[in-house]
Amino acid sequence: MPERGLGPRNGSRDVAQYGRDPFSVFRREMDDLFDQFVSPFMGRGEGGVASTRWPSIDVEETESAYKVTAEIPGMDANDIDLNLRDNVLTLSGEKRQEQTSEEGGRKWTERSYGKFQRAIPFETEIDADRIEANCRNGVLTITLPKSVREQEKARRIEIKAN
Repeated sequence: MPERGLGPRNGSRDVAQYGRDPFSVFRREMDDLFDQFVSPFMGRGEGGVASTRWPSIDVEETESAYKVTAEIPGMDANDIDLNLRDNVLTLSGEKRQEQTSEEGGRKWTERSYGKFQRAIPFETEIDADRIEANCRNGVLTITLPKSVREQEKARRIEIKAN
């Protein structure tokens, strides 16, 4: 990461170049610094607003099916919605967590709440009637079998040596 000062971008220390508020440039620089730090961990949502890419997913393809694995610690199957429409699997839900602690006569409660949604498009047609989903120990595994028509389209071609 390149070193940058906290002053104006042109290197001048003239307060008139800051505008009316000398802290506006400082704030912009701090926002840029924060964006650089957070950007590897976050994506961009609507309107350029940062949004987490949670849950973390893996997609594996075989000749007969796709297997999607999502890490959803602290959640159970009732908190998650799965939908398939136009060969796009949508995984959405709400995570709610509340923790109360008491120590030395003090009591405090921490709460976290958030909605999430991930959409995973597939290139081949999925057989929606045979989809299976299992949730165990914070890991959601979804098996999406390819339709029989799609499996028949792919053929191995033998190469003959001359």
